[in-house]
Amino acid sequence: MPALDRQDAPATAVPMATAKAGRIRYLILAMLFVVTTINYADRSTLSIAGDSMQEDLHISSGELGVLFSAFSWSYLIAQLPGGWLLDRFGSKKVYGTAIFLWSLFTMLQGAIGFFAGAAIVLLFILRFAVGFAEAPSFPGNARIVAAWFPTKERGFASALFNSAQYFATVAFAPLMGWLVTSLGWEHVFTVIGGVGVVLAIVWTKVIYAPRSHPRIQRAELDHISSGGALVDMDAPTAEEDMRAREAASGKQNLRHIGTLLRNRTTLGVFVGQYFINTITWFFLTWFPVYLVQERGMSILEAGFVSSLPALCGFVGGVLGGWLSDRLAGRGTGLTAARKIPIVTGLLLSTSIIICNYVTASWLVVLIMSLAFFGKGMGALGWAVMSDVSPKRIAGLAGGVFNAFGAVAGIVTPLLIGYILDATGSFDLALVFVSACAAMAVFSYLVIVREIKRVELPEEESAAA
Repeated sequence: MPALDRQDAPATAVPMATAKAGRIRYLILAMLFVVTTINYADRSTLSIAGDSMQEDLHISSGELGVLFSAFSWSYLIAQLPGGWLLDRFGSKKVYGTAIFLWSLFTMLQGAIGFFAGAAIVLLFILRFAVGFAEAPSFPGNARIVAAWFPTKERGFASALFNSAQYFATVAFAPLMGWLVTSLGWEHVFTVIGGVGVVLAIVWTKVIYAPRSHPRIQRAELDHISSGGALVDMDAPTAEEDMRAREAASGKQNLRHIGTLLRNRTTLGVFVGQYFINTITWFFLTWFPVYLVQERGMSILEAGFVSSLPALCGFVGGVLGGWLSDRLAGRGTGLTAARKIPIVTGLLLSTSIIICNYVTASWLVVLIMSLAFFGKGMGALGWAVMSDVSPKRIAGLAGGVFNAFGAVAGIVTPLLIGYILDATGSFDLALVFVSACAAMAVFSYLVIVREIKRVELPEEESAAA
């Protein structure tokens, strides 16, 4: 069926049964899942190759911690510009360009061995560049899900693309471990980066705004729009486009950021994301090193063992999203439907501290798997952001949200590197990660009250 023009869409949406609504949105979701998998594979390349690179390039634990954090410095800096670009130019163009750039910068990291004297500096610069290029990715995911999925399907959709971070380890950690041991650490970067370059081309053929997709049917468009999907987010009318440009101006951006930080719901979600991302960045950066240096595994063993907690995180992520949507579909209020899996999962994540009191490697892996399962189940922050972000600044709101998470990506690798240099042990590091999981629970139980879409001051005035 040809793409629907704006004037062809019905003035009032008629609810359709999901079974008759078409499935194009799931193709879009599958693309987000694959892209996010590669996104996190790129982020984790250094953690898999890190031990071998330490030996070859004479990198200390403290220096490795700095290199781990390089990504998050630029990721943080670029969040607000990335969100602005998404709101201004749309998800397809900005996100597609980002995929190509971060993949190219990843490939170039494989060549730093030719510059032995400046390898650490060059690696920091390239990791910094990868972080800068990846900044629009998760705000872009959230915008696309908000545009393509009705509210009662949004929890699962958001959880699925978010769970790709765990699937990335399942799919690529064994491969990257094999590449390090068989071909050399350089090929981890060239292979994973090369896959991303190909994916950037595929992106341009798959991703469209709902109204302009060449294969969408009226039934599916009616179904998602009647259910609360923001189908015109990247296809606004002339009046909406003018208002969006005004909202994206520099002065307005600062005012809107202030609104988001003063709102109790969005502030609580932002703070919760900081603590949740602490758990993420431990697993992305130091967990393979922990298995090698603290538990005596080989790099190849660590690559395979890392995949088990990641698989549990993936299952937990999908389960959390499914449970949230199931609760919402059965009449549970949106606030409870989101908070129940979030709080339950994050309480499970605090179990990571038990690893300090066991010696058997299999038991350590089991506990880590439980903690990562809980983290996956509780990581519904992007679903909540799709529920609460003001429509006209969804990209900016996602950028602020992701900026809080990026701060954790800076602090966590640096702090754990410092702890290792100071104590020679991961014990205190695991205490830190467990405490952050508990603080995330506090954020959602105490700071966040009702989960509902936040209105900008001018929108509230117009409604009045």
